[in-house]
Amino acid sequence: MCRIAGIINPTLPAAATKLMVKEMCRVLQHGGPDDEGFYSNESCHLVLGHRRLSIIDLSACGHQPMSYGSGRYWISYNGELYNYPELKQALKREGWQFTTASDTEVILAAFAAWGTEGFKRLNGMFAFALFDNVTTDIFLVRDASGIKPLYYARTNEGLAFASEIRAFKSIPYLREENPYWKIYLVAYGHLPEPVTTLKQVRPLEKGCYLRYNIRSGETEQNPFKRYSFLEKTVNKNEAVQLVRDILDKAVKRHLISDAPIGVFLSGGLDSSILATLAADHTEQLKTISINFEDNSYSEKKYQDLLQQQLSGSHRQHLLKEAEFHEFLPSIINAMDLPSCDGINTWFISKYAKESGLKAVLSGIGGDELFGGYPSFNRIGTTLLLEKLPVKILRSGRFSGSKRLKRLSFLGIEGAVGRYLFLRGFFIPVDIAKHLNVDEKQVWDILSENPLLPHIDHLTPGNQASWMEINLYMQNQLVRDADVMSMAHGMEIRLPLLDAEFMKMTLQLGSAVKYGGRLQKQLLIDAFRDRLPEAIWNRKKMGFAFPFREWLSNDEYARNRAGKNKNNYHKKFIQGDLHWSQFLTLMLTENQPGE
Repeated sequence: MCRIAGIINPTLPAAATKLMVKEMCRVLQHGGPDDEGFYSNESCHLVLGHRRLSIIDLSACGHQPMSYGSGRYWISYNGELYNYPELKQALKREGWQFTTASDTEVILAAFAAWGTEGFKRLNGMFAFALFDNVTTDIFLVRDASGIKPLYYARTNEGLAFASEIRAFKSIPYLREENPYWKIYLVAYGHLPEPVTTLKQVRPLEKGCYLRYNIRSGETEQNPFKRYSFLEKTVNKNEAVQLVRDILDKAVKRHLISDAPIGVFLSGGLDSSILATLAADHTEQLKTISINFEDNSYSEKKYQDLLQQQLSGSHRQHLLKEAEFHEFLPSIINAMDLPSCDGINTWFISKYAKESGLKAVLSGIGGDELFGGYPSFNRIGTTLLLEKLPVKILRSGRFSGSKRLKRLSFLGIEGAVGRYLFLRGFFIPVDIAKHLNVDEKQVWDILSENPLLPHIDHLTPGNQASWMEINLYMQNQLVRDADVMSMAHGMEIRLPLLDAEFMKMTLQLGSAVKYGGRLQKQLLIDAFRDRLPEAIWNRKKMGFAFPFREWLSNDEYARNRAGKNKNNYHKKFIQGDLHWSQFLTLMLTENQPGE
């Protein structure tokens, strides 16, 4: 797990390019505190930069950028490859040699052996830049679940890339702000890919590689792995066994590490399953939890229940309001891209790092894959309502009822409209008022981007799952988990997004996957015998904080969002804004990092 950066620019002197990449790496140091490295190729006007967080092969042999094939191939890599031992053995059988114990070298050898076909064999979370010194091709590659971030800009000057948006501010010709980012933020509560705060910078699409030939300037982008809903498994008993067996293997893979590793234990279903499975493969399991003095937010009793049946060490941290006030400015600065979420992950990552861990497993993905959100119950009604004439749907914006106002989102065609109806923050008429822009412009911007595929052929449950995976989880949960953990030089791993487990889960029949009395019934049935009943037979809480109370009393929030003409803080105190809406509007005043 690391941070990467690079620039190809024939219009600049080599020394200037090196200085910019060095500054990019300085900005990214928090995500790679253990080592720094650079590779320069003056004839190709290329500089690769790397900041290292050592987790696999802790020796100097894991230093990056790393070369292979007598200097033909070079890589700057961020991530973890969970199947690298198997790939390494397969490559050895074909005659390829290795001089390190790192997964990085396996990626290089896989490319040398199989070319771009090798990318689809990688099971892990990754984002890397791989340079071929003979063909002068550079490949930017991102994992199929988009767990690791990779942003790039292809301009007349050349190509630039980095793990975080803030790094591009080191490049003068890429600093221009995207004039529409605030509209997306206030609508979604995050920035949906491919939107960023910078006009010319976008994320590489997940499961894709971008090939840029330095000699010719030719650019192409191709997918190497896509997940699809196929509904092959319709037998309940078979589904239960598949979930049980394949998730156990995924957890075992995700525990591979040469540095201390643990599990986030919230006390909910997903984290409890992961901790239970991890305990089967770890002699002394380490778990980390957060608790609160207010019992309506604390899940301590459920954490204690599970801990009684697990060996190992369990660290529980009582988070108090004073600590929230102390660190909120640092948390906002750590966001990189603005988001209404991630504060909880920042704190749990801080505690994990202080407990001596370098990597942790997290349960992100369970709700999206198995139907744990209200959207799965509401999708049927959503699909019926969207059949109303657009004129009627958009007229809802004039209603005094918040529910009727939300109907106007369904005036946007397809998955965008459905998602915003189910999860959107502010409707266009309110966005226009808050940002002092034209309402028609807001409608046009939200309708044009992101461009999403048609999902009408999917069952209602799978439509909800598709939107939760590709919008909410992708743009908010996964992105926030990465940036907030890496703010502490700490890695979060997501076994529920393991390549084999994802593929299997998306092939389960909807009736089997979403059926039953309880939410995530299939996941419960697969592990019912391993968990205390109190953990799976209860109402979902989510990983929540006493945000309303704490934000109401926060001086930093008051100063940032209470002194302009809108006075969002006053409206929040009066109950006119939910805490997440208030936080989102607060972030429009200044983007994170400023």
